[in-house]
Amino acid sequence: MTIAYWIVAGLLASFYLYAGVLKVIRSRDLLRPVMAWVDRIPLPAVRALGTVEVLGAVGLLLPPVTGIAPWLALAAAIGFVLLQVGAITIHLTDEDRQVILNIGLIATAAVTTWLATSWL
Repeated sequence: MTIAYWIVAGLLASFYLYAGVLKVIRSRDLLRPVMAWVDRIPLPAVRALGTVEVLGAVGLLLPPVTGIAPWLALAAAIGFVLLQVGAITIHLTDEDRQVILNIGLIATAAVTTWLATSWL
């Protein structure tokens, strides 16, 4: 299960690290083509969301590597499930309605959550 965790968590962390950094450093105009919802959310909230995604990505990888507070990996994975539930809610309240990626991320985060229980 350790190898499976590293594969799934590594992919999930890579996605969230990339998406989080984009939200932190890009302007609203550069985010709009790939994230239509950014016009409905205040920019500081988008930046905060990006910061949470970057910290969550680090939380999936760093605690198991160092052995310090490995339960944080489980917390990060659960946090990503909850984050995507909120993302689906945002997408469904607009005409966007494209939630396939969000459903895939929920499934991946749920599998990571299950695999992270091996650290405890």
